[in-house]
Amino acid sequence: MGFLNASTSFTRYKITEPVPKELWPEIPEKLRMFSFKEIEDSAEERGWGWVCFDDMLDSHWHTAPPEKGAYLTFSLRLDTRRIPAAVMKKHVAIAVREEERKVKEQGKKYVSRERKKELKEQVQLKLRARSFPVPAEFHVVWNMQNNDVYFASTQSKMLELFVDYFAQTFGVDLEPMTPYSLAISLLGEDAAEKLDTLEPTNFA
Repeated sequence: MGFLNASTSFTRYKITEPVPKELWPEIPEKLRMFSFKEIEDSAEERGWGWVCFDDMLDSHWHTAPPEKGAYLTFSLRLDTRRIPAAVMKKHVAIAVREEERKVKEQGKKYVSRERKKELKEQVQLKLRARSFPVPAEFHVVWNMQNNDVYFASTQSKMLELFVDYFAQTFGVDLEPMTPYSLAISLLGEDAAEKLDTLEPTNFA
């Protein structure tokens, strides 16, 4: 999902504290430090990191720098391996059946619950290693003049990942700009009491 599409959903944030002056020149290097690392040659279920706004395959910013006038632009890339439930169930059943055969040959009666759990984990790792991760890209636009940050997603899990990874990368925290917080920022703290007493209007 991104801001280059004809339409998009996004979440608006505000950086909660003044950005240190020394952070600005360090941002390109911090993006590279926390850039996306491929997981195709591993059995990892998920992998994420920053990539170039103009090219999600570029994690070194060779295509274009993040600076665009008064804005910083980059993307959060998330690769996820998804094993269909039916496929998982089939291969676990095969593994358990094979284990039951071995157990009977050893004169035992059944496969323990702990062993079944181990088999399931082994099957999961095996299937992950054989499957390709599915990539997803989420654009980020950072207004350096007022420190508003726009993230091209409204999914709760993605928002949580983005806020945590942003803080980990840059050492500053984000606060979502809800209608209430936006009203406070425009009207000032003195308006908080009046805003707290507002009631929703029914247009039906």
